[in-house]
Amino acid sequence: MPNWRDTTVDTGDHLLALPKYVPLSIRAMAYTQVREGKYIDPVSGDTEKADTDFQAPYMIKILSSAPLTDKISFYFYGILAEKGENGTIIVEDAYFRYADLFNTGVDFMVGQFQISDLMFPRELRLTFQDYMIYRMAGITYDRGILLGRDFEPVSVEFGLVNGNGIEDNLKINSPGYKRPDHMFDNDRKKTAFGRVGVDIAGVSAGVFGLYGKQKTKLTSSAGTDSGTRYSDKKIYGFDVSGNVNEKIFWFAQYLYNDWGKFFDDTPNKKYNWWGVFAGIDYIYNDRIVISTLYNYADAGDFDGTSTIYERININTVTFTFSYYFMRNVKGIIEGSYDFLSKDNDADYWDTRLKRDIFLLDLMQHFKYYLKQTAL
Repeated sequence: MPNWRDTTVDTGDHLLALPKYVPLSIRAMAYTQVREGKYIDPVSGDTEKADTDFQAPYMIKILSSAPLTDKISFYFYGILAEKGENGTIIVEDAYFRYADLFNTGVDFMVGQFQISDLMFPRELRLTFQDYMIYRMAGITYDRGILLGRDFEPVSVEFGLVNGNGIEDNLKINSPGYKRPDHMFDNDRKKTAFGRVGVDIAGVSAGVFGLYGKQKTKLTSSAGTDSGTRYSDKKIYGFDVSGNVNEKIFWFAQYLYNDWGKFFDDTPNKKYNWWGVFAGIDYIYNDRIVISTLYNYADAGDFDGTSTIYERININTVTFTFSYYFMRNVKGIIEGSYDFLSKDNDADYWDTRLKRDIFLLDLMQHFKYYLKQTAL
């Protein structure tokens, strides 16, 4: 923003821009869920179930972002607690952005981010229910670079990522002893992806493509153990969105997934699947928003494999009522219905176990400004 220096300390040095306050924000979420669902060990068949579940706190995040120069900014957040797991801190989004790289009009980003943010950012959805095909396709968090350029009304974005998520890091131990460096990648090949979008008369549409490699799996362990090789991973997508009078916002996404010869023990068979989601957000007034989200996925070639990948099948509809007590304090009531019937096969994991959910939530988002002394 043109006035970003107004928030910095006057140090007398135009090459030193320190924020007057450390920019920090905290987001806290808590839920109560009533659902038809349970945990099933896919190998042993052991189960655990709780129909009513108090999930408080569900998530606590600490966030920070600020401009560093006229063109460079940073953003990150760390999860202090998530889904009942305490004692660990996980960093998901964490990146630097450089606007107008070398005066070319190209924006550059490097760090951790979600590939799917090119279409619809999951962090901005108004439902608790997720955009499921993004998670199933494995195009959420990864490490890499992203380049983008606007050619009104067309935009073009291209990226390269490791393709193995944000959890792996390998200590370099050859040659030498206790070398200090680590590899974040476990594969020589990067995953390439891109999107071309167009925005005309208030309607946005785009085509997405991805090519990379992923570790194969073993059907003998219900698909939970990795194989010995890598298979091709190709994804093709189409997205569209728009609004009516700035009151009704609609969006839809289609993804086709070609996972190549995904299982080691069926090396001559290719596996493909596809899925969609679509939603509408209706802004009734300053305090009330009503949302609906539909998720559908067809496991395709994974049907009948006796693996967890049969669970790609999904057919759910979600309705959400959001009430804003304040701009930064929101409560929701949400219900999801699963149209799939139970699968009574001998599989331990019961691939079509119904996932009906009723949920109550309270969410807070507030900022802290810590005074900083300029050196």
